[in-house]
Amino acid sequence: MLPVYAELHCLSNFSFLRGASHPEELVERAQTSGYAALALTDECSLAGAVRAHLAAKELGLKLVIGSELTLADGLKLALYATDRESYGDLAQLITRGRRNAVKGRYALTRDDVAAFGSRCLAVWFPSIKVGSDSTFHADSHARRLDGEKSSLTLLFAQARWIADVFGERGWMAA
Repeated sequence: MLPVYAELHCLSNFSFLRGASHPEELVERAQTSGYAALALTDECSLAGAVRAHLAAKELGLKLVIGSELTLADGLKLALYATDRESYGDLAQLITRGRRNAVKGRYALTRDDVAAFGSRCLAVWFPSIKVGSDSTFHADSHARRLDGEKSSLTLLFAQARWIADVFGERGWMAA
């Protein structure tokens, strides 16, 4: 018996140049693969939600609606709606992001997320840049260590912000 599995980060073709499949196809594939649930998390969009919902309802698959966001400072997270209120909050946040930028782009800050997304569930995708040069040089090694320390400081600050805004509704992706 396979363990219960739910995909919590899935992009459809509504995430331009990133997702390839239609939402309905993703739902069908998840159902035939035996998933317990699927989360559709297109980038700053809910455009595929209705199609995914209709397909999931027909196939009896649990569907989670969310959206992946990369904030102006580089912080990347996915927010998930748990009820009508958080869905409305997420829709308002996406609208704000799209209105703050030129067509086809979005611009959101931590303040925007705190104002409109704090009732959602959140998964944070931490990013740390660690030196990749395998050659050891004393000067470059010292610079790399300084860079890693500043990256860790940034990482901890992001984790603190996630905890402050989302509390028990925030998680870190592996």
